Amino acid sequence: MIPVQIRAALPRDQSILREMLYHALYVAPGREAFSPEIVDRPELARYVSNWGGEGDLGLIASDAETSEVFGAAWVRLLRGENRGFGYVDDDTAELCIAVVPQQRNKQIGTELLTQLFRMAQQHYSAISLSVAAENPAMRLYQRLGFQTVSNHAGAVVMKKRFHGI
Repeated sequence: MIPVQIRAALPRDQSILREMLYHALYVAPGREAFSPEIVDRPELARYVSNWGGEGDLGLIASDAETSEVFGAAWVRLLRGENRGFGYVDDDTAELCIAVVPQQRNKQIGTELLTQLFRMAQQHYSAISLSVAAENPAMRLYQRLGFQTVSNHAGAVVMKKRFHGI
């Protein structure tokens, strides 16, 4: 097993988060992968553009020996015209998470989310996300306490509430 190092995402990590955003896009089995430039579209770029502002919280997972990045999880408050796919309300931050394909199913996503929840609950009462209904990651989100808020055209919006805020 690879020794994993998890650290806070910093403003200088915007390019890493952009790369991880690409890996966060679900491609159904048998479907052609998206072009990497898709993350430059405004509806996706909003998740990483000008990263590091007020309310932006994130973590990056890497190999402790080589520093190769293989995952990230982050939350960002997206409001108004800047709303994302997982928008619930103006007080709920939206979550993005990605683990590169060759490192999936090794508990890295679970660890990223567990640590991110500890950070996020000090700033937000809840976080949300959008996930393709057929994405296997949906089971992880359910296991970690996310509940379905809406289901539209194969996309499920889920929300996790924190207690004590």
